[in-house]
Amino acid sequence: MTVSRRNVLLLGGLGVVGAGVVSLPHGEVEAKSASRLSSAEMPKPFQSAFVMPPVLAPDKVEVDPADGKPVNHYTVTEKAAMASILPRLQTPILGYNGIFPGPTISLDQGTKAVVRVRNRLPATHPNDGHVLSTSTHLHGSASLPQFDGYASDVTQTGFFKDYHYPNFQPARTLWYHDHGVHFTAQNAYSGLAAQYHLHDPLERQLLPQGGFDVPRIISDAMFAANGALGYDDNTHSGLWGDVILVNGKPWPVMKVQKRIYRFRVLNCSISRSVRLTLSTGDPLIIVGTDGGLVPTPQKVANYRHAGAERYEVLIDFRKYKAGQRIELRNLSNPNNVDYDFTSKVMAFDVTDEPVNTGDPTWNTVPAQLAPTNEVMTMTEKQATKVRKFRVKRNDVTNIWTIDDDSWQDVIASGYKKVAAEVDLDAVEVWEIENRSGGWFHPVHIHLVDFKVLSRNGRAPFLHELGPKDVVYVGEGETVRLLMKFGPHRGRYMVHCHNLPHEDHDMMVQFRVGLKEDDNDPNDPMTAALPQWDG
Repeated sequence: MTVSRRNVLLLGGLGVVGAGVVSLPHGEVEAKSASRLSSAEMPKPFQSAFVMPPVLAPDKVEVDPADGKPVNHYTVTEKAAMASILPRLQTPILGYNGIFPGPTISLDQGTKAVVRVRNRLPATHPNDGHVLSTSTHLHGSASLPQFDGYASDVTQTGFFKDYHYPNFQPARTLWYHDHGVHFTAQNAYSGLAAQYHLHDPLERQLLPQGGFDVPRIISDAMFAANGALGYDDNTHSGLWGDVILVNGKPWPVMKVQKRIYRFRVLNCSISRSVRLTLSTGDPLIIVGTDGGLVPTPQKVANYRHAGAERYEVLIDFRKYKAGQRIELRNLSNPNNVDYDFTSKVMAFDVTDEPVNTGDPTWNTVPAQLAPTNEVMTMTEKQATKVRKFRVKRNDVTNIWTIDDDSWQDVIASGYKKVAAEVDLDAVEVWEIENRSGGWFHPVHIHLVDFKVLSRNGRAPFLHELGPKDVVYVGEGETVRLLMKFGPHRGRYMVHCHNLPHEDHDMMVQFRVGLKEDDNDPNDPMTAALPQWDG
């Protein structure tokens, strides 16, 4: 690996993360790996079997007497545990139900959910002593503010919080992860992340289901000599590990039939972006983005995928021979730190297992998917206001900001300061500019799905021609986004999903349908308090 002068400067700060995570002594800048594992303990590509996270069954199913809709009740417990990631060594993690990734929640549009999140973590971090309080964000859900995972609305050890999710949106891949104020990066990196699938009749009709509808959670990590996770966020600029994990396993191999598979691809790396491609040169077919189905499938040779973005991708294995191996590779992007094997993600081995030809999705790529999606049919003419924001680093305070604002400013204001005050159901254009030098910023806007109008005055990339809630704002880029604010009133966050940037302190909030002095029945700090889990 050749490291630029800028990256030489970045490879400085050391930190500590999660249960059992230790600081790593910094080695040579030209080193081939970030981990301190011996060669015998360092995992090698394509030695692990691909695994699917378990699907969480509801504790009970009820009917909401207010509207007659079904309500599924779930329980997930945040706790410290040991994970089998490396060939022989065990790795301490923090996990939902003690596993990484956590269990998948899967339900149908119109079925509400109440998810009880129990914090059974140690009271304080065993290494750096930070309090292990958490806030759970269902990323992609239009939830009320008090159930949105507001960063400062934390649940302490020994308490639980019931999160209510309406699930009225079109089918999509969501994910739930920790959003605890100033420690989101460490907690998510330690394992507090999982997928959540929302289905609807259109999606079930058009796209593969069951065992051919595959969650794929990509992350990166570095390891200490004893197998614990290492953490170096390079003076809060970002963490880039040398081991690529898919569903918690290093560079796994998946056996596939000669048919079309649907992959729900989540990049839950806390900083790394990837550029995915197939070793055969065959296309990846984008059928879904953060907010659900795209209007028309898009074939791409590769695509840029930042942290927290979700892309639903079809891969057609019908043309390959039994016994053939196809690799999913990572071409990377500017301002990642790459190592010997970060160019590999996972592999697929084609089998001769018989295909169920009675399944209508096994050999079909739909000609269109969701051409009438409300977000994608909006036009710029509907917008009543254009707002401009700039993501940058403040060289004086050494923190990351949106314009000159940060979450510290929000806290200091008693959670009243907002970067934007918007009317309920207003349609606006938000323009986000990145002139911060050698960093890219995946910007997440809570509550809404948006349409990418342009990037540096040109058309969006093919892979982002669908409803989004995270936008990759690359180096020197300006993106223009179109969105409608609703259906809820209240305060919601905007932040960078390079999580060390979010924690230090690139996060602000906007307010929908309320003035500063209005009574807020959905105040995220007071409307739904955690309860003692005695």
